[in-house]
Amino acid sequence: MKKILTYGTFDLIHIGHINLLRRAKDLGDYLVVGLSTDEFNEEKKKESYHSYEDRQIILESIRFVDEVIPEYSWDQKIKDVLDHNIDIFVMGDDWKGHFDFLEKHCEVIYLPRTLGISTSKIKTDLYSVTND
Repeated sequence: MKKILTYGTFDLIHIGHINLLRRAKDLGDYLVVGLSTDEFNEEKKKESYHSYEDRQIILESIRFVDEVIPEYSWDQKIKDVLDHNIDIFVMGDDWKGHFDFLEKHCEVIYLPRTLGISTSKIKTDLYSVTND
C-alpha cells in the first residue's frame, strides 16, 4: 500500500483544496492529512474561520482523505513521515523546495495550485463585498 502525506490549514474548503486532495490521493492508496491546529495557526499568524475540530470533521468527510492527524509544529514532518510509513509527501508548488529535506525518507512532490482560488482570495473578496 502506497501512503501519501500532505499538510495544510484547510479553512474555507474550496475547489483548490479538493483538487490537491484528489491529485494527492491519485498518487497512492491512503492519504494522510496533517491539519494545522489552532495553536499552530496562531504561531504562524494565520487566522482560521473554523476551529480545528470543525476543520477535521470537514476533511474526514471528503472521500479522498483516509486519515487526519494534527500538525503542531514545522518540525514534526520527519517524525510523521516515519511514524506513518509515508511513501510520498505532497504539497502545493507554492512550497517548492521547502520540504526537499524529506527526500531522505520519502518521495517529495509539489503539485501545481489551482489558479485563481485561495482561502486568502476568498476572504479578501468577501471583505470587499461587505464593505462596498
